[in-house]
Amino acid sequence: MIDLRLLREDPDRVRASQRARGEDVALVDALLSADERRRSSGVRFDELRSEQKALGKLIPKATGDEKAELLGKASRLAADVKAADAEQNEAEEETKRLLLQLGNLVHPDVPVGGEEDFVVLETHGTIRDFGAEGFEPKDHLELGEALGAIDVERGAKVSGSRFYYLTGIGALLELALVNAAMARAAEAGFTPMLTPALVRPRAMEGTGFLGQAAENVYHLEKDDFYLVGTSEVPLAAYHMDEIIDADRLPLRYAGFSPCFRREAGTYGKDTRGIFRVHQFDKVEMFSYVDPEDAENEHKRLLEWEKDWLNALELPFQVIDVATGDLGASASRKYDCEAWIPTQGKYRELTSTSNCDGFQARRLSIRMRDGKKVQPLATLNGTLCAVPRTIVAILENHQLADGSVRVPEILRPYLGGRELLEPVAK
Repeated sequence: MIDLRLLREDPDRVRASQRARGEDVALVDALLSADERRRSSGVRFDELRSEQKALGKLIPKATGDEKAELLGKASRLAADVKAADAEQNEAEEETKRLLLQLGNLVHPDVPVGGEEDFVVLETHGTIRDFGAEGFEPKDHLELGEALGAIDVERGAKVSGSRFYYLTGIGALLELALVNAAMARAAEAGFTPMLTPALVRPRAMEGTGFLGQAAENVYHLEKDDFYLVGTSEVPLAAYHMDEIIDADRLPLRYAGFSPCFRREAGTYGKDTRGIFRVHQFDKVEMFSYVDPEDAENEHKRLLEWEKDWLNALELPFQVIDVATGDLGASASRKYDCEAWIPTQGKYRELTSTSNCDGFQARRLSIRMRDGKKVQPLATLNGTLCAVPRTIVAILENHQLADGSVRVPEILRPYLGGRELLEPVAK
């Protein structure tokens, strides 16, 4: 959540941020009104409680009619205190409810617009000319089935559409990707983590996934647990309700977890293969830093992602995501999009977001620098979303005979194998 003091001091900035996101600007005025009512009702309650305490000291000393009058006044005052307390609590809850609906303030340099209004910052690698090589590229599903690596038919039979099996070399390729990604993260100073896939409501709400993203979250109503769509959620909540000494920062974690997404609103989109699925595994980077270092940390996370994709020998571009396509918690987000030959376009493979103090305030995570205690900043960055990475590897490194060249970084994790070869049926 944003700082209420900032809202009071510069509401126009918050309105501009809401407008840029394509969100309801009227929410800002409703929140200002609720906050004013919260503060005034708090003052009213304190005044009545003070009067009640003072009256309580007079009653034992009074006698006769004076005491009867004071007792009557005390009774009326008690009712007023109770009403003021109820009003204060109601205003507090209303302020909190509205505050949780408000997205993070967007960074002033973020391009304004919707999903297609991103800005390309840089490109890496060379897009292959398959025509010059004398063959038409196959898509990842055709390749994966020939390699004995992907089985979507049985995935659909067992679990429904957008589920799949990784089999044989497909399963080994996932393990190679995860181990290589974790090794690189550890080398960069991240603490490897295996995180819970089920979290309580506060963890999900605290990271900002129960607002605009709620439709894509799986909820187990009987137990009131949520299935995470990314290990960002348990990694962000790891230090919930804690105060961290500034000299311990930055804290960096690399979480591996299964991820679950309903993919609501995407029916008919990316239905072939394993590009957009309901369950997948992912390695996620997460940083807790001093707010003053947040922008630099964001650049570091992006560099680690770029290094990883270059090591996989994939052509990709880096984009500055537009305001209307930011998640609620992000002030700025960079995506790395890999070239997918059979689609003839770049598709998102990794992303990294700077959330500033937005998640930290919601989760009550603070830093102590001397006597000063304040919210710290949190950032996240995908290192390896496994299915999409497999899609990019199979399509970009395929050969004319249907085999797939293994990037050098993965060979030690695949027993030195240099090629993935079709299997006899």
